[in-house]
Parts: sequence; structure tokens; C-alpha cells
Amino acid sequence: MNFLAHLYLSGESEEVKVGNFIGDYVKGRQYLAYPEPVQKGILLHRSIDWFTDRHPAVRQSQEPFREAYGRYAGIVTDLVFDHFLAARWPDYSPVRLRDFTRHTHAVLLSNFRELPPQVQQFLPFMIQSRRLETYATAEGLGNALALMSNHTSLPPKSRLALLALEANRELLFHFFQEFMTEITAFVEHNHQIKINRPEPVVL
Repeated sequence: MNFLAHLYLSGESEEVKVGNFIGDYVKGRQYLAYPEPVQKGILLHRSIDWFTDRHPAVRQSQEPFREAYGRYAGIVTDLVFDHFLAARWPDYSPVRLRDFTRHTHAVLLSNFRELPPQVQQFLPFMIQSRRLETYATAEGLGNALALMSNHTSLPPKSRLALLALEANRELLFHFFQEFMTEITAFVEHNHQIKINRPEPVVL
């Protein structure tokens, strides 16, 4: 899971949201230096990653990207799942994606001094580019992949990723839906986090 999904799975606690957002940048026992609610978010992030890496639907979703990306196929899948979440956001949250994003930005900025240096460096650009919202389009996904390839070891093959996505969109979306149902239940049951979801439609 990438930024948007981690933030969504944080529930309503601002401190947990901060911890979950910075989880990749806090190693080992460094999390103990943070306040307890932020620690909970960091450990939540690690638990989500553990669950994600072992889920059959996620592993199957990596296959269309494996030829172009090899061992980095999982990173592409994380971003594709954020794309699906953003594109179908009203199915998962009663709060508009723009409002969720603005609130998240405000939370992170209000805790800016507590963020690891790497996060402090990229957060302003993430906010300015409206990254979380632009995940909703294929163009935004492509831009995110291209940006990541410029700053990490991810191969610069965003065009191939988008072609693979479009060729397998229906199947990948099916895997995404299956996974989201199970990761949401896992987080709520194992971490006692209530995720704000739309009320079911009564026919």
C-alpha cells in the first residue's frame, strides 16, 4: 500500500495518521522516541505492510508488472492500488477526497517538526502537486511512477506500467477490491481502529 491507502487505514486519530505516514522512515526501535499514539501509527504501518506482502491478491496483482519491473513490481502494485482507491474513493469514504487530502495536509504540516528529515523534504512538493488526489487518474499515476523513478532505483518504465494496467484493469481492480475488504477488516479487528466508511445503501 502507498501513501493514500495508509492514510485511509489510519482512522480518525491525527497522531496515528502521522505515525502511519512516516512509517517507512522510522527504522527499528526508533519509533520509541515518538509519543505513544504516533508509535501506534508507526506499528500500524508495519503491520499493514506485513499483511500486504503476504496477501495472495497482491502477489497476483504484481504479475502484469513483473516483466518490466522485476523485483520492483510490488512497488508499482502499491501505486496502482492507490490509483484504484482514489478513483473509487466514494465507495470507501463518505468524505470527499479533496477534503480528506486537505485535512491530511493540515495534520502533517501541524506536526512538521516531528517528521523525519526525508519526509520534511518531500512533503511540501507532495502537497503542492496534490499527489494524493492525482492518483485518481492514469496520468497522475504515471507522473507518480516517473517521479519515483527519478529519485529511487525504480526503473523508468511508467509507460509500460500504464499499458499493463489498462490491459489488465478489470482483473487488477477485482484483486484490489478483494484486498481492501480484507485489509480493512484486519486493521479494524487487530488494531482497534474504526475506519470511516459510507453507510450501506438500503434498497
